[in-house]
Amino acid sequence: MNDEGLERAPRRRPALGWPAAVLALAIVAGATSGAVVSLMLDDSDGPAGGATGDADAVVRAVAEALPAVVTVINELPAAQGGGVAGGAGFIADARGFVVTNEHLVSVQGKLSVVLNDGEIRPAELVSHDAPFTDLAVLRIPAGGLTALDLGDSEALALGETLIALGSPDIDYRNSVTVGVVSGLGRRKLLGGIYREDLIQTDAAINVGSSGGPLVNLRGEVVGVVSFRDIGAEDPLFGISFAISSRTMRPIVESIIDRGEYPRPYFGVEHEDIDADAAQALGLGVDRGALVRRVFGGSPAEKAGIRVGDVILRLGQTELDAATPFLNALARVSPGARVSVQLLRDGRALEVTVEVTPR
Repeated sequence: MNDEGLERAPRRRPALGWPAAVLALAIVAGATSGAVVSLMLDDSDGPAGGATGDADAVVRAVAEALPAVVTVINELPAAQGGGVAGGAGFIADARGFVVTNEHLVSVQGKLSVVLNDGEIRPAELVSHDAPFTDLAVLRIPAGGLTALDLGDSEALALGETLIALGSPDIDYRNSVTVGVVSGLGRRKLLGGIYREDLIQTDAAINVGSSGGPLVNLRGEVVGVVSFRDIGAEDPLFGISFAISSRTMRPIVESIIDRGEYPRPYFGVEHEDIDADAAQALGLGVDRGALVRRVFGGSPAEKAGIRVGDVILRLGQTELDAATPFLNALARVSPGARVSVQLLRDGRALEVTVEVTPR
């Protein structure tokens, strides 16, 4: 399978952001774009998890939610090739906090946000949750902002109507697309980590839709659009994924309240290995994480972990195809002391690592 949306994903997974040249020309010409992705909302009196054919409900939901949808602009530095990257986001707090995708700002340049009415405000990155999730929080000057309410993704039902809002292209600001819940609890391997609890939808998602809200018919955010599956061989259509509000809520709330979301820091660059890679490298095992680099002063270095070690177990979690290193690390509490089983030169050993908050 091939997935599109994350800049850190493999080459066949381009970011869901605008082409830099197109966006740059549009900005020079004075164009301002607002939202990214489409929006599906329902003001019906039915249950939050129920789908409805009431077109008026979608219209009302869009009218309620669209003022909080924004366009994120990242003017890249010359050292990074210059140009402009674009995507979507939404106002999560009227004090000026904006939720978007981390991959839009992973290479940080001059950040700004275009509001729904076309006003441009400067933005700064507060924090992000990469590589564990594709979430980032920006802050813009407050005043006259409308925030979107978070809904409950656990209440979603298959077939329920969803709305995506955003700016799939500089010329199509404030676009609205409608679809359904195609799948719940999806799991996809991207960037060395399985993204968990994803919402699958067939709402039309295009380049530039990253970071936009996926909303229910009550106008509540139930997901943040992140990437789409385009197929490794045969083209795939109408298969896009959003980070669930259940995953998003604690991360965003912590970043807004504390400026960060605590995550564990281990201090290595690694390569997850399978049987083919292990055989090619002559490792003698068919699973684990091969240590490619150990950062100076890191918990891993202090524990004596070396380049060439293969991490087999982290705490109580065995590393394998279903649980790569980053998923295992995500289960460790920052500040915890954790036993690590290694393979070094064909010999098994165990060390204790005090994982620090990053």
